[in-house]
Amino acid sequence: MCRWIPTALLAVIAVLTGPTTARAGLVPVQVSVIPDGGMYRFTYAIVLPTDSVLRPGDYFTIYDFDGFVPGSAMASGAPSSPNWSFDAPLTGPTPPGVLPDDNPNISNLTWKYTGAEINIDASVGLGNFWALSLFPDTTDSWFTASTGTSTGIDDHNITPTVVPVPKAPGPPPPGVPEPATLALACLGLPFLAAIRRRNAERGMRSPE
Repeated sequence: MCRWIPTALLAVIAVLTGPTTARAGLVPVQVSVIPDGGMYRFTYAIVLPTDSVLRPGDYFTIYDFDGFVPGSAMASGAPSSPNWSFDAPLTGPTPPGVLPDDNPNISNLTWKYTGAEINIDASVGLGNFWALSLFPDTTDSWFTASTGTSTGIDDHNITPTVVPVPKAPGPPPPGVPEPATLALACLGLPFLAAIRRRNAERGMRSPE
């Protein structure tokens, strides 16, 4: 099973096809969820849009990635993939000027760029960034990034995405009697039937 979730597709279209004055940093184009060794791999395909510049020290954060499996994070699929370091803090890091919801009890995923500057005229895919979770279900969350622009200023952006979440508990199943209770109930059925027969016979013999 492979599930693709185009969480930020509309935002990406707006960035890539909108006016030339539009600015946006890194964006997650798609998210896939597939089973992996009894766990679930969440893969984020990241794009650097036109007029954006990726500099050493720039980073992005995916917030509240529940069920994170330590040691499972990976970047792959692009020449720049080896040039990313990873951390899983409970809060942030968050670029200035954006305010994502951030649960301090759930790990975030942060990749920081350590390679040479990427500054080209067209948008470029930066590869796939993935990590394992214990949970397959998803919920809405946030993606933030800190990059630069072709004009030399900092660009801090926020984009919706999805993350794993524990499955919501359903209604409790109906109670099952304990074996001893069930046995006592079965033993009592003949006795109850005998009482009902005796009451019925007394009613038939009662005087007018």
